Amino acid sequence: MEPEVFVDVFRLALGQVVILVSAAIIPSLLVGLVVSIFQAATSINEQTLSFLPRLLVTLASLIFAGHWFTEKLMELFFTMVDMIPQVVG
Repeated sequence: MEPEVFVDVFRLALGQVVILVSAAIIPSLLVGLVVSIFQAATSINEQTLSFLPRLLVTLASLIFAGHWFTEKLMELFFTMVDMIPQVVG
């Protein structure tokens, strides 16, 4: 049981988390930026105006990318299961 194996597992898991969270958050950030520019151009200072478009885009990205998310998580799971002999032995 070598420490490098645990570092590899942690690196793989953290990389997957970063990729999956980025895929869900980046569209929301872009929509928030567009709404903020619109608010600045029209001098509308409503804080709740950007909430609904960001929420809808986040939900849409989760719906459309859900299959890809599941595929990536299953690949990570299978990789971790394959690494069990290295961790135990």
